[in-house]
Formats: sequence, structure tokens, C-alpha cells
Amino acid sequence: QVSLVESGGGSVQAGGSLRLSCSVSGYIYNIKCAAWFRQAPGKEREGVAAIESDGKPSYADSVKDRFTISSDAAENTLYLQMNSLKPEDTAMYYCAKCRRGLYCDGGGCYTQPDWYDYWGQGTQVTVSS
Repeated sequence: QVSLVESGGGSVQAGGSLRLSCSVSGYIYNIKCAAWFRQAPGKEREGVAAIESDGKPSYADSVKDRFTISSDAAENTLYLQMNSLKPEDTAMYYCAKCRRGLYCDGGGCYTQPDWYDYWGQGTQVTVSS
């Protein structure tokens, strides 16, 4: 059983910063092949960033140069540092882990939510103008 628990969401003004954390527990080999997704009301879930199976980060164009994904292998924790937040970043943010055995690289791992079998419950981020 794999469990993911997000924390760190909240309300900030535009231009502010937040750091999301995702604690991963259970039977996992490593913290790679993991991603952050978000979903705003009335919109489809979209990928934000991923740490791919080769350890490299990848980002959606909408957050590139503002968000940074990282991990702490010893703590099995995934992070998302969000800077220069915009009102359009308002959404529920979810962390997710790839299905076991999947190898994903090439820069687009955050674009395929169907590749992720394990999801957290989400943490709300609200950015006011």
C-alpha cells in the first residue's frame, strides 16, 4: 500500500510564494517518477511538474521559471516551491506517484495522469489579486 499526504497549501496574494510538501510512505522503490498536478473548479486536471525516472525535473510551460520541484530521498518527500504566484495558479494541488514498474523520461512525464496510480488527497492553493 502506498500513501501520499500533501501539506503546505494556503492563501497568498499575487507575487507571493508557497512550498508544498508530499510525504510518501509504503512500498516504494524511490521517490522518482513522481509529479504534481492541479485542478481548478470547472477545469480538467493538469500536470504541473514531475521528477522523472532519470531524476530530471520537467515543467509545464505555465509554471516554468516560477515553480521548482525537488525531493528528499531520505525522507521520501516530494516538494513544490512556488514563487511569483498568480491568481490563475489557484487550484487544488495533488502529488502522485507513477505506477510500479513504469519508467518515464523525456520531459513530458507530468502530462500523463493515467500513468500515476497513487494520489494524495490534495491541498488547496488560493492566490488573490
